[in-house]
Amino acid sequence: MSIAPLAETPSAGAGETGSPELEPLPSWVFPPKEGFSAEDLDRLRGIPPHTELIDGTLVFVSPQTRFHALVLFLLHKELDQAAPAHLRVEREMTVKLGRRQRPEPDLVLLHAHAPSDLTRTFYEAADVLLAVEVVSAESETRDRERKPVLYAQAGIEHFWRIEEKDGRPVVYVYELDPATMTYALMGIHHDRLKISVPFDVDVDLTEIDDL
Repeated sequence: MSIAPLAETPSAGAGETGSPELEPLPSWVFPPKEGFSAEDLDRLRGIPPHTELIDGTLVFVSPQTRFHALVLFLLHKELDQAAPAHLRVEREMTVKLGRRQRPEPDLVLLHAHAPSDLTRTFYEAADVLLAVEVVSAESETRDRERKPVLYAQAGIEHFWRIEEKDGRPVVYVYELDPATMTYALMGIHHDRLKISVPFDVDVDLTEIDDL
């Protein structure tokens, strides 16, 4: 793939040298000494869609695979149908966990008290009952290690991590231990996700073959 050369615009006083005038770099290329804050995500201009903030550092998301998209479609549909009226399911919204933490779970299950205004760009940790992450090659460490710690410390009661095995999803279900503020593994589900907490869920994971 060829890359088009930068257009050169002679700068004032460049004279015969015709030095190109380069566009200034965006401010988010140079993070502040203390790192970015959760509020900065709404102020920074030009950052890529679905940018996350983890430990004060901007995290840019790679293009997602078809597996990732199909898993989210299946789970969103099934959870939306099964969730009680006081809960709702949303995709790809950031959650403010602290001053320097604003990750974007792939899927969240929200309490009834969560705001619903259409201009909202994030939710608070107290709004979220369940956070779901579908692991990608570039996000393995974040999804398996760092994000679960952050979600647990913020008090989010349930966390699901979804891995790919032989083209199908495997769902690792975790529940918060309030005494230690860490997650305990409650089960690993291969072909069928059938649980009763946080509500009755029964998903045929093999349906991904037909999507």
